[in-house]
Amino acid sequence: MKTVSRIKEPIDHEMELFEKKFHDSMSSQVALLNRITYYIVNRKGKQMRPMFVFLTAKLLNNGMVNERTYRGASVIELIHTATLVHDDVVDESNKRRGFFSINALWKNKIAVLVGDYLLSKGLLLSIDNGDFDLLRIISVAVREMSEGELLQIEKARRLDITEEVYYDIIRQKTATLIAACCSLGACSVKPDSQDVETFRKFGELCGMAFQIKDDLFDYGEQKIGKPTGIDIKEQKMTLPLIYALNNCSKSEKGWLVNSVKNHNKDKIRVKQVIAFVKEKGGLDYAEQKMLDFKEKALKLLDAYPPSEYKNSLELMVNYVVDRKK
Repeated sequence: MKTVSRIKEPIDHEMELFEKKFHDSMSSQVALLNRITYYIVNRKGKQMRPMFVFLTAKLLNNGMVNERTYRGASVIELIHTATLVHDDVVDESNKRRGFFSINALWKNKIAVLVGDYLLSKGLLLSIDNGDFDLLRIISVAVREMSEGELLQIEKARRLDITEEVYYDIIRQKTATLIAACCSLGACSVKPDSQDVETFRKFGELCGMAFQIKDDLFDYGEQKIGKPTGIDIKEQKMTLPLIYALNNCSKSEKGWLVNSVKNHNKDKIRVKQVIAFVKEKGGLDYAEQKMLDFKEKALKLLDAYPPSEYKNSLELMVNYVVDRKK
């Protein structure tokens, strides 16, 4: 957690105030809803998304944020939380960050309704304050996330994903939300400036590196973030696997496709797939691509003068690829 604390340092005050505003933005007249949202707020993760919003805004605005920045951070967190609640229902997942998921404690119907409620709260927070430029950024992100998930499902059935399609999927599924955080931070203090697009791109590159790092965890020896081989069990096409498929003989490819499609629950076979992907250089290739995205993100920050906010964003980019879970 040391690195995260260092990243947070220049925005400690804002993050504290944000937590209060975020909690208030969830309030409802329905006691059951309040009980559930209280449960959500008290089990928050590292809060990387609001951190991106505040660091970007402060970097561009001489260390100052405004009410729009707080609203932008709250909206993105409301909508992100809504998508997580819905994801747990879709994936039939009973745990989230080591705690019981909403659907595990309150059943699917309530979880879906809570996700809808959070989504509408996020949209209304923007509309009630006339933040239509911020709302547009968020709405595009939600659309892209849905498209990315559906594209992944469509392609996973055939296991014929090219590297380009894979990048499309992770750009929409993962990178688009981090891109939205950074462009929101910029837009809250510098609307209609070139910085909004620069930081959208910066966030997107960070998100691409973040997802490839997640892919690599699936091949780790120790249990980090998620159990080894889970992506293979779920027939998810990750970059190391795509590289191995594109760089092996016809018979090896047949064995690999058959293993992922028909033997993904067989622990021994999954271990053989992991060993095969490593042997073909899939991990080294994915790691190199991840570092390329990281370098491109850092390069975009070169245009901005030195500041503690810039230092924190650089630390954040490095943390994305160095994290252990």
